[in-house]
Amino acid sequence: MTSQQIADADLAAQPAAYWTGLAYEALIAFTRAQIAELGLTQPQYWLLRNLSKNDIFPDGHGMTIPELQQAMSSYIRAEDDLETEASVLLESGWLTRDDEGRLWITESGEDARISLKQHAPAIRDLIHQGIDDADYVTALKVLRQMLRNTGSALV
Repeated sequence: MTSQQIADADLAAQPAAYWTGLAYEALIAFTRAQIAELGLTQPQYWLLRNLSKNDIFPDGHGMTIPELQQAMSSYIRAEDDLETEASVLLESGWLTRDDEGRLWITESGEDARISLKQHAPAIRDLIHQGIDDADYVTALKVLRQMLRNTGSALV
């Protein structure tokens, strides 16, 4: 489909899965490109977030790659190789690995996580440009209802 104007009646007849699929791929590609400009990959950022005691898991407990894959199972992509991504962070000194194979975030890794997190509002603003919060909330409510209508356990 092109970027031409589509009448509301025609839009209403189109499959949501088509548009949500396009949106998902475009949003992931855009977000990953924005993060790459900051010197990280999105999976590297997720590793830092999942290992930080100040973010997703407040206990700050080290985790193995399989544990991290499980923790990220709802958002990691099939092509994401956490072992390779962790290797880069280990080489940079942002992670360490103990004798049991658990990864731990270092102080410099925490500084990098904080630095990247400061860019998140600007990335969100680019994505949300021209969309007011009320319309965004309505769109999410519609998507959540579609999930409920299809029996999803996610909502």
